[in-house]
Amino acid sequence: MSRLSIETPGRAQTVLSWLSRDMERRISASSSGLCPVDMSLNFLRLCHAQTCGKCVPCRVGLNQLAILIEQVLDRTATLETIDLIESTAQVIADSADCAIGYEAAHMVLRGVRGFREDYEEHVVHGRCICGLSHPVPCVSVCPAHVDVPGYVALVREERYDDAVRLIRKDNPFPSACAYVCEHPCEAQCRRRMVDDAVNICGLKRFAVDHAAPAAPPERAADTGKTVAVIGGGPGGMTAAYYLSLMGHQVTVYEQRPKLGGMLRYGIPDYRLPQEILDRDIDHILSAGVRVHTGVSIGRDLTMEDIQKSFDAVYIAIGAHNDKKLGLEGEDSQNVISAVELLRGIGEGQVPDFTGKKVCVIGGGNVSMDATRTALRLGADSVTCVYRRRVEDMTALSEEIEEAMAEGCQILPLQAPARIEADEEGKVAALWTQPQIISRYGRDGRPTPAGAQTKEFRIPCDYVIVAIGQAIEAQPFEAVGIATRRGAIQTDLTSSVPGVDNVFAGGDAVSGPATVIRAVAAGKVAAANIDNYLGFDHKIRCDVEIPPAHMTNTPPCGRVNLKNRHLSCYSGDFSLLKEGMTLEEAQQEASRCLRCDHFGYGIFKGGRNTEW
Repeated sequence: MSRLSIETPGRAQTVLSWLSRDMERRISASSSGLCPVDMSLNFLRLCHAQTCGKCVPCRVGLNQLAILIEQVLDRTATLETIDLIESTAQVIADSADCAIGYEAAHMVLRGVRGFREDYEEHVVHGRCICGLSHPVPCVSVCPAHVDVPGYVALVREERYDDAVRLIRKDNPFPSACAYVCEHPCEAQCRRRMVDDAVNICGLKRFAVDHAAPAAPPERAADTGKTVAVIGGGPGGMTAAYYLSLMGHQVTVYEQRPKLGGMLRYGIPDYRLPQEILDRDIDHILSAGVRVHTGVSIGRDLTMEDIQKSFDAVYIAIGAHNDKKLGLEGEDSQNVISAVELLRGIGEGQVPDFTGKKVCVIGGGNVSMDATRTALRLGADSVTCVYRRRVEDMTALSEEIEEAMAEGCQILPLQAPARIEADEEGKVAALWTQPQIISRYGRDGRPTPAGAQTKEFRIPCDYVIVAIGQAIEAQPFEAVGIATRRGAIQTDLTSSVPGVDNVFAGGDAVSGPATVIRAVAAGKVAAANIDNYLGFDHKIRCDVEIPPAHMTNTPPCGRVNLKNRHLSCYSGDFSLLKEGMTLEEAQQEASRCLRCDHFGYGIFKGGRNTEW
């Protein structure tokens, strides 16, 4: 009889592995609005099942924690029970023999300290604070709360015009968002419990690409009120569109020659062609919005004059100012900001990088746009330098993968140290300090620390800096508008405290963010400005949503958009990503589980037909 044998997983272990993957998908698709106390209890039970049971803190302590949290949910606990949960979890965290027990107790600690009010609400009132007002995950996590299941169902029925109309109820940039939205809705798609998220963004693009040009929208009766919108980007134009539909006379002041903000001056044409953006802007202008381009607040007009001339003002300026590295040699020739590069291209000032070596500093979406753009400007090589790991980059994973597929190099764990210049004062190289990944920071990401390794030299002709952006706040500070760390301070209604008739939102308040978040801010501002002016207009859409199909939905692969194959990217700024075919769109739309009809969607919240 042999001493050893080749081990193969048994049937039970194989099935358990499948169950673990199913559970991972279910947890990742967990939507907002769920009771955090109930979720903590179930996570705790899962952790308890993973313990070996040898040490008392795990075997006994975790079970006692579960019993205490059950009492909270059963309304048999007191407020002292919450303190007991916290102290018990702390003891387990301090005394557990392994990471399983420590992490399980620490998870309970973070919860009881992070949402203690939810625990207290259960004890005192026997209810959960988190109401299910938005039970459909994809709708609730979309910043603008677009009716995703509705327009997906309309695409399935080939009613593309109605699908775009439904989207415009909450987002007047359906075309632009169909091409460049970060699609947070897909991260919480319940279809992930079955196989993979529905390609919601791809279906939106199919709808806008196949819809007919829309007629000018109907406006409410003229109110006689005037509103100024400072900034013609997605946030400002969203507010202008809805305020105009409500019957107010809206005037937009834009600093650049054309409208669109960072959509036009920050996103390359290979991702968002100008004609696609113009399609949305033309429809917004058809609602009666007036526009003055080439106007700079503080230079051509003062904020004080605008306040006096209009009943309300909405500040929606973008973050167009670049941030500095603060490094030696940063003032050398050919050190440019990514914002400056992309804006210049949007205005027709296209530089020539033919045969040059380019280094891009940063790890966000702007750095990826600059990296891929430099390649199209003829650069011989493009290297993106980032001080953290690739998996820590804030850029969309698909953007990173596509940049690497195009031939750009990502150089992680390298922090810029200084910029070397030649005798003519031009960039000769970027010196970096190698990093080692270290402890996790408050943002939930591991922080880098300088490694005990000598500096690394990267020869290059250009350095493009993409480490963040800021707003031009001085003209607004002059009239008493408070700012903090370069951002305008507002309350949750977008109103600027202490300043009459002024509202603000988008990048001006949150800092650089995504298009859909700017749209959401504009939507919120429009509703609250309308209330401030003494009205309660509603934005609604009369599109009838198709009924849900009573059919089985077996596991099915997700349809991803494909890129055009190019042998050379130099000089080619044409649209890279191809849309779905009709067959693909039909199959993908049929994968939607119609959460708006089944489960909580039919009982709690349902569909918001107006706002």
